[in-house]
Amino acid sequence: MRSAIIFFGYSFPHFSCHACMGFPPSRLPVLVGRYLSERLYCSSSSNTRPFPDYSPKKPTIIDTQLVHQISNAIKLRRSEPLCHILKPYESKFRSDHLIWVLMNIRHDYKLVLDFFDWARLRRDPNLEAHCIIVQIAVASKDLKLAHDLICDFWAKPNLDISHSLSHFVERLIYTYKEWGSDPHVFDVFFQVLVEGGMLDEARNFFDKLLNYGVVISTDSCNLYLTRLSDSFDRLRMSIKIFNEFPQAGVHWNTTSCNIIINSLCRLGRVKEAHRLLLQMNFRGDAPDVVSYSTVINGYCLAGELLKVLKLVQEMRMKGLKPNSYTYNSIILLLCKSGKVDGAEKFLREMMDQGIIPDTVVYTTLIDGFCKLGNIQAAFKLFDEMEEQKIVPDFIAYTAIICGLCQCGKMMEADKVFNEMFSRGLEPDEVTYTTLIDGYCKSGEMKKAFSLHNQMVQSGLTPNVVTYTALADGLCKLGQIDTANELLHEMCRKGLQLNICTYNSLVNGLCKSGNIGQAVKLMEEMEMAGMHPDTITFTTLMDSYCKTGEMVKAHKLLQEMLDRGLQPTVVTFNVLMNGFCLSGMLEDGERLLGWMLDKGIMPNTTTYNSLMKQYCIKNNMRGTTEIYRGMCARGVMPDSNTYNILIKGHCKARNMKEAWFLHKEMVEKGFNLTASSYISLIKGFFKRKKILEARELFEEMRREGMAADAEIYNFFLDINYEEGNMEIALELCDEAIENFLLNRVKNKKQ
Repeated sequence: MRSAIIFFGYSFPHFSCHACMGFPPSRLPVLVGRYLSERLYCSSSSNTRPFPDYSPKKPTIIDTQLVHQISNAIKLRRSEPLCHILKPYESKFRSDHLIWVLMNIRHDYKLVLDFFDWARLRRDPNLEAHCIIVQIAVASKDLKLAHDLICDFWAKPNLDISHSLSHFVERLIYTYKEWGSDPHVFDVFFQVLVEGGMLDEARNFFDKLLNYGVVISTDSCNLYLTRLSDSFDRLRMSIKIFNEFPQAGVHWNTTSCNIIINSLCRLGRVKEAHRLLLQMNFRGDAPDVVSYSTVINGYCLAGELLKVLKLVQEMRMKGLKPNSYTYNSIILLLCKSGKVDGAEKFLREMMDQGIIPDTVVYTTLIDGFCKLGNIQAAFKLFDEMEEQKIVPDFIAYTAIICGLCQCGKMMEADKVFNEMFSRGLEPDEVTYTTLIDGYCKSGEMKKAFSLHNQMVQSGLTPNVVTYTALADGLCKLGQIDTANELLHEMCRKGLQLNICTYNSLVNGLCKSGNIGQAVKLMEEMEMAGMHPDTITFTTLMDSYCKTGEMVKAHKLLQEMLDRGLQPTVVTFNVLMNGFCLSGMLEDGERLLGWMLDKGIMPNTTTYNSLMKQYCIKNNMRGTTEIYRGMCARGVMPDSNTYNILIKGHCKARNMKEAWFLHKEMVEKGFNLTASSYISLIKGFFKRKKILEARELFEEMRREGMAADAEIYNFFLDINYEEGNMEIALELCDEAIENFLLNRVKNKKQ
């Protein structure tokens, strides 16, 4: 990689080399080349000053003789160890002798180093001698040694940094003209200051050099920008330096722009970062993958998907391939936006490019699919991780457990939880709380409390969320007093009731039918100084909507607006569901239109409520129009959408459409519900499509779902007529188990 040192407006190329202290070579300044001739100093502007002439202390006659003897001895007997050659002179040797001898041997670099090593073992060289060796090392292109020597100087014990710094700079400038005249020495010193965190001192040194017409190299200035950017407090300073240094003659490059683009994005100034990206082409600094990826990540964090996709396209047009950082950012954004299918497409593209996704990417996608309720797709990725030799961590396991709990599949969730232990992974508070919440929601409070005890025994402390989940579960079962006792225990442990706790209690009371107590609790919240939020009001509105009390629900909405609380899409979904359940479809359509006019994007649940009611009324034309409008607005159908549509089309005897939707949902990883299977099977029977009905019935059985008595009778008759007595008896046993035994069991409970 080529770069340049700037001197009096002229640019001189130089090449990178390695340096010490583990600093990456790509960040080290290019430190090769000689400086300008004396004539260039003479032609400099009147604003710059020449470097001082070097005039060391004059030796006495005796000193001159000693220096001459030492110089001749080490030159003539260079094959012998210096400790033997110079043994006779050790007692008379002083720091000044070191400088005078160096003047005689300065052009023999190996001899200079050997002599310097011999001298500093006997007497610590003075600052001037130290700077002279640094100058000689740089002039000999030994930048690593120069770097080490400067670092060694700062490593001295009990060193007054501020005092020594000014003296070092003074001696470095004083010895420059005679001993090296190579400006890269200033780059090395600038680096050491920056690496040591002396950023203010580095800036002062930069300004001081301008007085002599010297500008620090771009690569060293990039190192300075990077170190400024390491601290969030100094990000604005890095941007200020970026704007100021060109006036001093620094020519920034692509790396410089990338550093500032990153600083702007970290400050949330993504548009400015994007503007700089566009300006890079005009500056002659072609943006690279890092430039684009940083801006893309900035827009991802801001949630601006359209700009992200446009930048990716622009990147590809320039022949730049996204890297793992680019893909990770986009996948995370798409998952956050609920566009998990799109995120998986980027995962496949990423893998086609030969980039292996890491645990974070897979976990993000797994979590995304779980949140959509698509557990099958999540498990597929989970298995793929293992095929790729990527070991799932406890976060990936927690995501799967959370998804299973959301779907009410507690047996599978418990199985995954135990698998974690078998793999040596320790669940944390989130994992335990997720499983506890799942058991609470399914009404299995005994298992929930058992897990709570296991959590405590393992040394983990239940938090507010854990107690809230337990209290919520108790409220749903109507055990209000037990829930209150639990909350008192929580307070005794120093945990504060928060808005989430109250909202869970309100939700639990509403779910158990105690709406009056829920309203009373909301009043108690206010007395405790905890103001109800949008979730509190939405929860109560949902209860009123489900009981058909739309007037009370509307009154709560008005109170919520009067308090300055903003309704969410969930609030409107609650109202939509209420209108639909009450048969007020026109009001539901008006609400949908109002939401779109106000820029409130309906989600899948909004559309599902309307479609379900249209299907119930056997209005499939209206249902299809709503479905098309939903897809046109980029709202992706979920498992519930497909099940609603399939049952609707089956009821309307549109079996071709129902079959097509079934195939489509399976391809997307969604599962049919038992009622959807039953609708499809009966629909095909009515159309005399026995083969399709049989295929679905077998698929349903493989999924562990039970059909109804009518369907069992269909297939019992068919198998009996076909002479398949073994299958007929098997179906008979299955039907008895599913209906008679379960009915007896339910009566006992």
